[in-house]
Amino acid sequence: MIADRLPMRRTVSRAICAFILLAFPAFAAEKVDLVRVHKAERRLELIGDGKVVRNYGIALGGDPVGHKHQEGDQRTPEGRYILDWRNPNSIAYKSIHVSYPDADDLAAAKARNVDAGGMIMIHGQPNGFGWWGWLLQLVDWTDGCIAVRTWTKSGQWWPMGHPSRSGNKHE
Repeated sequence: MIADRLPMRRTVSRAICAFILLAFPAFAAEKVDLVRVHKAERRLELIGDGKVVRNYGIALGGDPVGHKHQEGDQRTPEGRYILDWRNPNSIAYKSIHVSYPDADDLAAAKARNVDAGGMIMIHGQPNGFGWWGWLLQLVDWTDGCIAVRTWTKSGQWWPMGHPSRSGNKHE
């Protein structure tokens, strides 16, 4: 069963990487096809033309090992997702939504009779606390989101709709 999810994990990482690149015009000259998250390495990559364009240190949920199964498990989803909308009113800097849960996640949660959860975002540090972001990144502090340590401070958003891939299970 775990082997069946390997391709899905690779896809989520790529999609997340693509989304991030598109959200920042500063990277417009560099084509980004995928946003990839390496959970074990606490690293987010922006991939363009098969090459890593940018790397970011990240923090994850408080229990990051494995795929997210339900609301409140503090895990970051693993698989292929789309970065589908941004939250300009977020309590964190540059908050971008990951399309978790997908149909497979919902079916698995239903089979376990639990809520799959949602509102998984890629974001920067809490607004007003960027100066201590280095300290927050020493621990996994989110509820399942992907917190980027050094988020580019541009006034622009990345474009939406790129694929994102997260996890180690499918790598």
